[in-house]
Amino acid sequence: MISNIYTIALSGLSATLIEVQTCLALGIPKFEIVGLPDIAIKESKERITFAIKNSEIQFPSMKIIVNLSPADVKKEGSSYDLPIAIGILQNIGKIKNNVTNNCVFIGELGLDGKIYKVNGALSMCIEAKKYGMKKIILPKENMYEAAFVDGIEILPVENLKQVIEYLNGIQKIEYVPKKVEKLLNLEKDYEYKFEDIYGQENVKRALEISASGNHNCLISGIPGVGKTILSKTISSILPDLSFEEALEITQIYSASGKLKDGEIICTRPFCAPHHTISTSSMIGGGKKPMPGEITLAHFGVLYLDELAEFKKDTLEALREPLQDKRIMINRVNYNLEYPSNFMLIASMNPCPCGYYGSIKKECTCTALQRKKYIEKISGPFLDRIDLKAYAMEIEYEKISKQYKNNGETSKSVKQRVTRAREIQNDRYKNEKINTNSELTSELIQRYCEIDNYSNSLLRQAYDKFNLSIRGYNKILKVARTIADLEETEKINVKHIAEAIQYRCQENENGSRI
Repeated sequence: MISNIYTIALSGLSATLIEVQTCLALGIPKFEIVGLPDIAIKESKERITFAIKNSEIQFPSMKIIVNLSPADVKKEGSSYDLPIAIGILQNIGKIKNNVTNNCVFIGELGLDGKIYKVNGALSMCIEAKKYGMKKIILPKENMYEAAFVDGIEILPVENLKQVIEYLNGIQKIEYVPKKVEKLLNLEKDYEYKFEDIYGQENVKRALEISASGNHNCLISGIPGVGKTILSKTISSILPDLSFEEALEITQIYSASGKLKDGEIICTRPFCAPHHTISTSSMIGGGKKPMPGEITLAHFGVLYLDELAEFKKDTLEALREPLQDKRIMINRVNYNLEYPSNFMLIASMNPCPCGYYGSIKKECTCTALQRKKYIEKISGPFLDRIDLKAYAMEIEYEKISKQYKNNGETSKSVKQRVTRAREIQNDRYKNEKINTNSELTSELIQRYCEIDNYSNSLLRQAYDKFNLSIRGYNKILKVARTIADLEETEKINVKHIAEAIQYRCQENENGSRI
């Protein structure tokens, strides 16, 4: 007799339906698993053996062969423990035949029969639904992420004995999922908000534009003026996640094993890697392929503090994903594609000592040192930055207790940002993009028409600052976002002027920043 049990193989964020074929025969006791299993699957033989024994069932003293089909797909991880155990138990008559039809099993077994959580359960649930499966039996710790998937019955379990009793009709498994939409609409509490920052209105404006159009932004300034806190406030003005965005983000964090207590991701990611990060950790990959920081920041923010201190190779590796909104990882053993539609927010000092341009402390760097410091960041990388803002020194009167901060709150700014995003979503509903930052050259011609005055101003900037074609296009994209913030259909000269101001900035020594 051969039993056929279904599970899901995960590779990156993509999943494949796997048929676990189990056959028992008379002969010298032997337990073999074939079908390109990795070490974790080969080691599952001991876990499965003792899990069955500790569930008060005698393990068969027979020749056991398990085939993971299709055999040419590499299988990784411990999620195959449960389906293999179920296949063996069905062969020896401990589970009724046909009760496993249209059912997917995933879970890691402990020696005592306990079922532990696995990575990537959400992607597995989505794939199971695509193949027409009606039920999925999975670890209880994975049940909250599975709440995203409608149209398939989620059955969370704690141990092997509970699964056996459910399949034999002895006990029921009940699950009441959380309302995902309700969780997404809950009011969030942010550590840093616009109203907590004194002054820096020009930087706040740049961040508002960045958030509205999903544009990249670079903040420069001397140490201690609040570049880091300003960058962190952007989370408080970003629009709430849509259901589709939350689903995709949760898939990424589930596959990378970073879901806290299996909870659904309800806020936009804010990833801030240290400048010593390796290139593979930034973009993803490794011996066992995992999403990198740029994928973990998908639909959120990737914040690079002390930008000039990052390794040049690491920054250069960001050029393609900044442009394409995805990353292709090609290795000898695998080829993967991860989404990376993130907003880059970066901050840096204007020179090695940090005080070039300060009115309070003299810079100790030479012109050559400043030039070399800025040139640590390549021109092609800087060309992908949409907005550049300079954080000024704040006067004492504006930070003293007597000063009343009359700046806008994050809540009011967020309303404008959300409205601008809604305008873009409506405009591009048939274009397969969502924000102005994703506009192609063809779409720029269609949606970013400018009048003669604006064209004349843009031409002057193009010649004076030696702009690239990408720089020209980015000014038009940012101007389109500024117009959307004002809910204006046409781009006018003041929108172009503001976009140029944030795009083309120079130090006194002529170095572009």
